Amino acid sequence: MKLRYIVYILIALGLGYFVYYRINANKKLENTGGGGGGGKGGGKPGGGGLQVDGVVVKTQSFENALEVTGSLEANEAVSLHGEVSGLVKGIYFKEGSHVKKGQLLVKINDLDIQAQLREALTKQNLSASNENRAKQLLEKGAISQEEYDTSMAELQSLKAQAQLIRAQLAKTSILAPFSGRIGLRAISEGEYLTPATAVANLLSTSPIKINFSVPEKYASQIKMNSSISFTNAGSKKIYTGKVFAIEPGINAETRTLHIKALAQNSNNELIPGSFAKIKLALSTLSDAILIPNEAVIPVENGKVVYIAKNGVAQQVAVESGARTDKNILITSGLNVGDTVLTSGSMTLKPESPVKVSLLKN
Repeated sequence: MKLRYIVYILIALGLGYFVYYRINANKKLENTGGGGGGGKGGGKPGGGGLQVDGVVVKTQSFENALEVTGSLEANEAVSLHGEVSGLVKGIYFKEGSHVKKGQLLVKINDLDIQAQLREALTKQNLSASNENRAKQLLEKGAISQEEYDTSMAELQSLKAQAQLIRAQLAKTSILAPFSGRIGLRAISEGEYLTPATAVANLLSTSPIKINFSVPEKYASQIKMNSSISFTNAGSKKIYTGKVFAIEPGINAETRTLHIKALAQNSNNELIPGSFAKIKLALSTLSDAILIPNEAVIPVENGKVVYIAKNGVAQQVAVESGARTDKNILITSGLNVGDTVLTSGSMTLKPESPVKVSLLKN
């Protein structure tokens, strides 16, 4: 019996010690703020809040510019073809050279058409003589008006036939439709040329076109004659141009607005087909709110940022505009004087206690 009481007493003493230990441990945890910031000291210096960086919102001047990519295009471009079939009699251009509008580039053998024209002119001259005699006879009353009209109709028909042959003869000469630089030829002298055969490409590259598109939300800010600047692939030189054409509607598939600009290219530095990085100035804001890019958190319904208020983090929905390498323009959601948190976004939750180290903005 005495042994059993001794066992009960030992068990009771063990339970009492365990309870005493847990009470002391909890008190120590509360005194050190280890309860996850739930005590009175949470969010205050020494209260155990999360250490984060932040910036104070202020206004500043900002050039609202849009950066997009595009491509360079020739001002005019055409693949040269003949209009009639025949042997190439002569090639009168040098590959890669500059040609002038109306310059003869290729001549197709036209001996058969020349012969047709001579025959037609002979018939026309004979008909003209007959018409002249018929006119004299009509004045004397020797023939009727109907006979004279028949003679005149024959003359007019032969004139039209000669004109048609002259048109065919003109098609044996391939002329430059505009001034520009001609490319590599795809034919040789003596080759049989058909209308389907490409002769060469002709491009006019001064001025040169810049072809690009902008998101639809910027469509209302794009105006005719707006200035652009751009750089070409492989070069750091900055070129300038002006918008000269704007598509009247938004592309429903890409939700973008198609735009073209012109830039001078007198020394032919810019080559059609090249990639271009374009900067388009939209407007200058004197009271813009800019915050670091890393402060903005994409969410399902838009974007949010965390601000510090009364020692705790609060989530705020924002709307943004243009973005630079470091900052993003905030159009709504923030006020001057707000402290925006720029670090700890992966661990922050609303109402989390924070300790903020302010950075220069």
